Amino acid sequence: MKNNIIPAMDMVKMVGEDSIKEILSDFSCEYSEGLQNNEVEQFLQNNAIDFSRRKMSITYLVLDNKSRVAGYFTLTHKPIIIPAVALKSKTGIRKMQRYAKYDEVLDAYSVSAFLIAQFSKNYNIPSDERISGTDLMKDALSVIEEIQTLVGGGVVFLESEDHSELLDFYTREPNAFSPFWERVSDDDGIKYIQLMRFL
Repeated sequence: MKNNIIPAMDMVKMVGEDSIKEILSDFSCEYSEGLQNNEVEQFLQNNAIDFSRRKMSITYLVLDNKSRVAGYFTLTHKPIIIPAVALKSKTGIRKMQRYAKYDEVLDAYSVSAFLIAQFSKNYNIPSDERISGTDLMKDALSVIEEIQTLVGGGVVFLESEDHSELLDFYTREPNAFSPFWERVSDDDGIKYIQLMRFL
């Protein structure tokens, strides 16, 4: 059954901010079996509505057929630099040239890309009823594709903590993201892998 994708601010208008905060307080995320991802939970519960209101990013709630928040994703756009060496084929280079400007000094492409800033399914829903990560990603990409028809663009990226389970999920088909860079957070020293794909 098709999931219902609703911007968080639309839900606020329908049922009120206090009700939404209460609903979201029950959201639980794991990045690996039994290991909580508190950052993703806290963003949804404490920042998502405010960021959406200020248009810093837009959070979408994915409701299942029982009207539970099965998952969520947060989208925005951001300029990024993608090293040419990360584009492992002539096809990838040709695609990138459609959307990006090449910098000869850096040997890299500068592009304004769609960023999946947050992404999680709700582990408080029983496992046999829980949305799959693949379906949640399809929902996120479907929204980005709608935006693409209005504003153009064709590159999507995200950042993942350096955990093999997460990276396997993002890189395998049908998600098919490819690593292109990495960074270490100044705040907590966590290593993040940056991944991209074309629409």
